[in-house]
Amino acid sequence: MPAELTFSANDLAQMRFAVSPMWELGTSFKLLNSGAAHPVHQRWIDQVRPRAVAAGLDRGWLAELIRPDAYVPDFLNPAPAGPAPTLAAELTAILAAPAERVRQDLDRLRQEQGPLGPRLRSLRAEPSAHLRRLAEEIETYWELALAPYWARIRAVLDAEVFQRARQVAEHGAVHLLNDLHTSVGWDDNVLRLSRRSNPISRTTAGAGLLLIPSAFTGSVPLTRVTPPEPPQLAYPARGVGSLWEARPVTGSAAIAAVLGRSKALLLTELDTPASTTELARRTGLSAPAVSQHLTALRDAGLTSAHRAGRSVLYARTAVAESVLAATAARGAG
Repeated sequence: MPAELTFSANDLAQMRFAVSPMWELGTSFKLLNSGAAHPVHQRWIDQVRPRAVAAGLDRGWLAELIRPDAYVPDFLNPAPAGPAPTLAAELTAILAAPAERVRQDLDRLRQEQGPLGPRLRSLRAEPSAHLRRLAEEIETYWELALAPYWARIRAVLDAEVFQRARQVAEHGAVHLLNDLHTSVGWDDNVLRLSRRSNPISRTTAGAGLLLIPSAFTGSVPLTRVTPPEPPQLAYPARGVGSLWEARPVTGSAAIAAVLGRSKALLLTELDTPASTTELARRTGLSAPAVSQHLTALRDAGLTSAHRAGRSVLYARTAVAESVLAATAARGAG
C-alpha cells in the first residue's frame, strides 16, 4: 500500500537526522523475537537470544508490545529531541507519554492483533502506574542486547549520517530523499513510500521530517506519523551488511607495547562482548587476572561493562575501536 506525505518548503528546511536508541531497540527486539534466522544479524542473534530468554524477555512486556510483523505502538518511539539522544532521554519521553496516546496505540494494537494480554490491559487502564515497569524491562533488554554492541552500531549509523549530510551539501535534499531507498521517492513536495502494510496520507504544516538511519529495520523503511510531532522515517543504513563480521586486529604488538600483552590480548578477544569467565577460558589467563585487567581497561575508557542477568559482559568502547583501527591503519601503511 502507498503512503504519501506532503511537505512545505519549511518542512524541508527543518529536515534533520537522528540516531535513536529506541528505534534500534524496537526493531532489534522484533527481529530477535521472531525466532527466524537472518542473513545479516545471525551472529548477533546467536549471542543475544540465550541471554534474552534467560532474562524472561521472551515473555514479558516487550514481547506483548513488540510482536513479529505487527504494528509497534507509537509511544515507544518519541521524536528524538537532538541528533543522538541517550536511551535515558528517550525513556523520559516515554514515561511522559499522555495517557490518551498510550490508550490509542494499544487500541490499534488490539484491533490489528486481537485481545490484549493482562499486562497490556493493566497498562491501558493505568498508563502512568505501569509505564515505569515497562521502562525497567527496556533498560534490561538494552543492557544485555544492545549496549555491549552500541559502539559498533553507532559507528555504522554515524558514518551513514555523515555520508548523507555530504550528499545534501553536494546535491541537495531532493536528491537525498530519492536516494534513501528504492521504496522512497520525492516529487512535487510529496514524499511517497511504497511497500507499506498500512496506507498513510498526510499534509504536514511546518513539523519538518526526521530521518532515522537504522541497523535493524530490515529491507523496508518504517514510519511514525503522529501529529503534532514531525514524521519519522527509519530506513536501513548502508554498511549494515558487514556490521557483525569479525574484525582482524593487526598491530597488536604496538598495542601490547603500551598496554601490556595481557590487556592487548583481552582487547583483541573483545571483538564480541564476553564475560570474565569466557575471556579467561579463551585466553588462558586466570579469572582474577582477567578481572583486574578489565578494570584497568575500563578505567582507561577502553572497555565498558553491561549486566546481563547474573553475568557482566565487557565490550570495547568507541575509543578502543578507534585505537585499534588507527594502529591497524599504521601497520598497513
